[in-house]
Order: sequence, then C-alpha cells, then structure tokens
Amino acid sequence: MKKYQTYLIDLDGTMYRGKDRIPEAKTFIDNLNANGLDYYFLTNNTTKTPQQVADNLTNNHLITAKANQVITPSLATAAYVKNMFEDDVSNHSAYVVGEYGLKSAIFGTGINLNETNPDVVIVGLDYDVTYHKFELATLAIKRGAFFIGTNADTNLPNERGLVPGAGSVISLVETSTQQKAKYIGKPEPDIVDFAVSVKGFDPKTAIMVGDNYNTDIKCGINADLDTLLVYTGVSTHDDIDNQTIKPTYQVESLDQWDV
Repeated sequence: MKKYQTYLIDLDGTMYRGKDRIPEAKTFIDNLNANGLDYYFLTNNTTKTPQQVADNLTNNHLITAKANQVITPSLATAAYVKNMFEDDVSNHSAYVVGEYGLKSAIFGTGINLNETNPDVVIVGLDYDVTYHKFELATLAIKRGAFFIGTNADTNLPNERGLVPGAGSVISLVETSTQQKAKYIGKPEPDIVDFAVSVKGFDPKTAIMVGDNYNTDIKCGINADLDTLLVYTGVSTHDDIDNQTIKPTYQVESLDQWDV
C-alpha cells in the first residue's frame, strides 16, 4: 500500500455524525499525529468559520485540530471571488444566501453587500432560508449576476439522519433561474486546488478521505488524488458496487487504516 504525506479529510460522516462521536476518528487522527503526517479537514460545511470547526472537533469530539487545518468552500469561494475581477474587489458587490461562516469569508474580501443588483450571487446552506432570500437571489441572477454555489451536497449526515444540504438549497435557485451554479466545493477540484495553493503540499502524495462517494471521492477523482472511502456516513456498499470508478481504498471504519 502506498504511503501518503498529506490527508484531506471530510468531517460529517467521517469524523463525526452531527453531535455523535465516531470513536475510530480520534484514533485515526492520533495515528496521523504520531507518525508526523500532515492533515487538513476539507469540509463542505460553510456554516461555521475555521476556528468554530476546529473548536467543535477539539472540544466535542476530542480530535486534535487547529483553525489553519480547516479548508472550507467559504474560504475557497472567497478566493475565487477575489480573482473574478481585474480591479479591486471593493469596487464590486455580492448577495449571499448562507450562514455566518460563508458571509464572514465573502465580505472579509472587501466586496460590498448588494441585495438588488450585485455582481455575484453566492448560495450555500442557510438554516433560516426564506422565500424572500430565494426571491432576491433569483432576481439578481436574472439581472445578470454571476451565480456561485458553495457545494452540491444534497444531504448531510447527522445524529438524526440525512438532512438537507447546501445542494438542496442551491438547486431551488437553479430551478428558478434555469441556470447552473458554478460550484466550488467538493466534488469540484477547485477546493483541492485552493488547498494546494494555500498549504503548499504535493498532491501526488496526498489522499482524500471521506464517507460520501458523490462528494468526497469524486472530488479526489476529479483532482487526480487517491481516495479512501469509509462506510460510516452516506455511501453504502451497494452505492460503490454501482460505480464504474471505485475509490482507491475502502474501509468499514478508520481504525482499519494503516497510516
């Protein structure tokens, strides 16, 4: 088995299930630390800041994590937005449907809020989404705003089961506008490219770890990374049996993986 220097690790369904711990996840991370290996949490969660994600891992799941080890679509989308324009981003505006984690990253670039005629509309998971927010996003895109979706996850695994994800919210705007969003998060390779650019690791010695074939594993495949699927979240054996391109490796739980 090939040895890897960098692990890109999913959260929901891989490190935990909502508020429920996955004990093998802590052992897995402890083994990475014991062997001096680099790891980053490559999540599609846009609702929290990297510090909030790290605090949740450390305090609620006993998993060693620092904010600078967290890569989110919020950060990757903010970088994408900054590079959209030839002039300064502060000369432009955005409308965002999402939680604080997304909004803080986007407006941290210096771009301005504009609900009526923005240059870009960004849609992510929003726990308080309303018809009015959908309406503003739809009208702005119809007026010509560039449409970005943070990630395509239709569902998220938590302690209650599979709940709606950002992709479910974004698909409503896609339906109302008859336009496809530009996606940044998994399974698109953009988020891996962003991680490589800011962290400087060699993708040839990196592996993607996750529970969801359609996001985590496809992201690794799209970014030309090896992949490790763990059966503690979304994907089932039947799901994988039906795929033409299989994960590089499969395990029932992460304690079966030898780093």
